This record gives sequence, C-alpha cells and structure tokens, in this order.
Amino acid sequence: MYDRILVPTDGSPAADAAVEHAITIAERFGATLHALYVIDATAYSSLEAGSQMVAEALEEEGDAAVDRIAEAAAAADIPVVESVVSGTAYRSILEYADEHDIDLVVMGTHGRRGIDRYLLGSVTERVVRTADQPVLTVRLPEEEQ
Repeated sequence: MYDRILVPTDGSPAADAAVEHAITIAERFGATLHALYVIDATAYSSLEAGSQMVAEALEEEGDAAVDRIAEAAAAADIPVVESVVSGTAYRSILEYADEHDIDLVVMGTHGRRGIDRYLLGSVTERVVRTADQPVLTVRLPEEEQ
C-alpha cells in the first residue's frame, strides 16, 4: 500500500512528531522514507549583503534536519532518501511527491489557531488541499506547544 513515504521537515518539534508516525508506518509496510527539507528561497532573496552566508546556514540547517530523520529511521532499519531543496515550501513538497512517486505524505502541524493561522497561512494546509497523494497530519501534543 505504501512503498514511498515523504516526511517534510523544518526541524521543528511538530515535524519531529510527524517523523515518529512516518517511521511507524514505514516499518509496518516495509516502505522507504523520504526526508525533505525545503530552503525557503524567499526568506533571503531580498538580502543583498550576506545572502550567500544565509543560504549556506539554511542549507546546513536542512542537512542537520534530514540527518536526524535518517538516524531515527536507521535505528528502525528503514531505508531513507535525504533531500534538501530550495523553493517555496508547499510547492517543493508537492513537486517532490510527484517526481518521486510518493504514496503518502506525513506532515506535522504547528497547531496555530485564529488570526495567526489566517495571517501566516500553513504549508501543511496547502499541501493537504492540493496534493494528489494522501496526507497524514500530525499535531504536536498540546503540552509540547
């Protein structure tokens, strides 16, 4: 049923909660886990001075985030594909899912409510609304928010 599971991460506790679920599902179905970190190019594109340093720092952060997923998956004996890409987060996630024939996307939610959710939008919400694949959302437990 699930051969390729995508778990996008931003390195946050909410994303980490999703990783636990993704690993459990991958174990159950013998699936490969795809760990994806998207460097939001718009976050530093307007900077003139130091933009290269910011880009390198974000890439290092992304490498560390997918490495943590790979380590957790290795402990469970699950194969992992690690990717760090640049782009708009939700679009990059959708493109990756399509290009790699992903069967399931597992994502964390930050549990924002009210005006914060309205103003900030939600990468997870956009993926849920527009993905061709099933998307499992995992909310960070309230005591950890």
